[in-house]
Amino acid sequence: MRCYRLLVAVLWQVLALFATAAAAQAAPTHIQAELVAESAANPGETLWLALRMRPEPGWHGYWSNPGDAGLGMTLGWTLPAGAKAGEPRYPVPETLLISGLMNHVYEHEYAVLVPLNLAADAAPGQQLVRVEAQWLACTDKICVPEQASLETTVTIGPRGTPDARFDTWRRHLPAPLGAEAHFVREGGTIRLGIPLPASLDLAEPHLFATEDRLIAYAAPQKFSRKGDLLIVELERPKLAAKEPVRLSGVLRLNAAGDGVSFDAAPGAVPTDGTPLAAEAPATTASLPWLLLLALAGGLLLNVMPCVFPILSLKALSLARSGESAAHARREGLAYSAGVIVACALLGALLLSLRAAGEEVGWAFQLQEPGVVAALLLLAVAITANLLGLFEFAVPGFATEGSPQGAFATGLLAAFVATPCTGPFMAAAMGAALLLPVPSAMALFVALGLGLALPFLAIAYVPALRRALPKPGAWMAKFKLVMALPMALTAAALLWLSWRIGGSDFLRLAAVMAVGVLAVLTEIGRRQRAGRSALATALAGLVVTVVGGALALSMIDAKPAAETQGILPAKPFSEAALSEARSAGKPVFAYFTADWCLTCKVNEQVAIEREEVRDAFAKAGVVVLRGDWTRRDPAITRYLTAQGAAGVPLYVWYPAGKNAPRQLPQVLTADGLVALTKP
Repeated sequence: MRCYRLLVAVLWQVLALFATAAAAQAAPTHIQAELVAESAANPGETLWLALRMRPEPGWHGYWSNPGDAGLGMTLGWTLPAGAKAGEPRYPVPETLLISGLMNHVYEHEYAVLVPLNLAADAAPGQQLVRVEAQWLACTDKICVPEQASLETTVTIGPRGTPDARFDTWRRHLPAPLGAEAHFVREGGTIRLGIPLPASLDLAEPHLFATEDRLIAYAAPQKFSRKGDLLIVELERPKLAAKEPVRLSGVLRLNAAGDGVSFDAAPGAVPTDGTPLAAEAPATTASLPWLLLLALAGGLLLNVMPCVFPILSLKALSLARSGESAAHARREGLAYSAGVIVACALLGALLLSLRAAGEEVGWAFQLQEPGVVAALLLLAVAITANLLGLFEFAVPGFATEGSPQGAFATGLLAAFVATPCTGPFMAAAMGAALLLPVPSAMALFVALGLGLALPFLAIAYVPALRRALPKPGAWMAKFKLVMALPMALTAAALLWLSWRIGGSDFLRLAAVMAVGVLAVLTEIGRRQRAGRSALATALAGLVVTVVGGALALSMIDAKPAAETQGILPAKPFSEAALSEARSAGKPVFAYFTADWCLTCKVNEQVAIEREEVRDAFAKAGVVVLRGDWTRRDPAITRYLTAQGAAGVPLYVWYPAGKNAPRQLPQVLTADGLVALTKP
């Protein structure tokens, strides 16, 4: 009966396509189409085009493989001389079951991206690109074949500012799996093994096969797990089109539309996986384990390089906590509250941005030039306060101890220290991006509690407080000493301003920092003379706000140029990873950011080493470097696919098609050299 319905549906749509093609040409379309170019490109380079599709309410378009019914899009290109259009890249589709027929559709606006490879001898200037596009627009009752002649102008020349919409469209594309999957056919069933981190949570997964009629689209799909391998059992259709030689497609991870693309070859796939259906109730049961990981990750964050920028603030808090038991408890509780509130607020904002469609990850705050500039000015102010240039008791970061000051110190500590992910923390934060909101928020709170735990222990354990030096006159000198790491923090933030905002942004940020320092010095002079400093403070605030607005308008669209290190590395991209894997070469992919001190320490002590360079060169290792200093949707998608919320992330792909493995977040040169040995 199902085959009969399928045959009737397909025949009806084919007849409709030919019978009404002429009428559809003149009739208004139910899916509005537009051809858009991302930016200019030099001869021999690749630029991206987008077919922006906007269905009317109640109508839908189709994926490249439409499923049991429907038709995919066809494209006929008219291109500049020597140019070639690549394979279209579709976003992760949705499922639509009608009368027992499974359709792979898009019921909302979507964009199909197409790479356009320009000829090496292409003449500079503007060129016209035209495409004849045909597609099927359907509701749950009727289908209408539609077509349009679309064109756009592309500029051959230096790249300009890219169309920001492409970032939005790219984040709906499936992320590349990066490792080969395997499948085996047993009777009327295909069993597929997809390497996928066990920490990656799955909610309402569905597998879309690229090849037509290899699987029964409407049949139930069974998911199970064995370690880092996801096992999918798929039914074969009774009238299968052909025997599978390879199997490729898209695995939708959740109802939000996140997905990964995969390519599978024949190979062994285990049968003893734990059914995913049985895992669903266990998600809540595993939450205590994730909470423990988040707590341990926050605790270990205290000894990670990420906390060095706020070392002076924490040291002064420790010193003040020895004044009395009551004072220590107030300081510890206030500091802990600040840390936990900051982690919770950052987590809530992160989840809100992702729910709104933004492609962001943990540490998103330090990817914004405005935030970096604000932290720079704050670091300058704290340094001036520690040096005694002025006194400012609100928020009281480094003045005499107070609950308000400790709370503010905790806020700043968490805001600056959390961007990097340390041991245990990566799995917990990766899960937080996929869990329901209450569970995710519990993980963010547990992370903050772990970060604050040493201060709570000092506040409530007398033996620990007695081990601290007694408060006294030495604390005034200690404040001067602690000004050095905070001044170094300001210098690092000034460098980071250049890295993420460009030279003009750097110059204005430096002028603002000097201006703030001059204003604070004048305030201190007036304070010591017993005169009011309110007018000076207000004038400085106005100048800072105006300067900040001007600085944000001067942000360079292009990141600052990178210098090549000891280890030759190519920029990470899906294409570069796929090319290296197809060639059978081993790949070391590492993801870093200029604001991630743990990343920089690993690069100095383990990655950028001559012995690593020599071992990698001998083994033919391809090194791919993903720079996440600025927000990068492609890198964010890859991190999400790996179950990671942020950097550092290190992934080793052995030679051939063997499954990749994530490396520890603290690397050694010997460990990297050992990867190249049999």
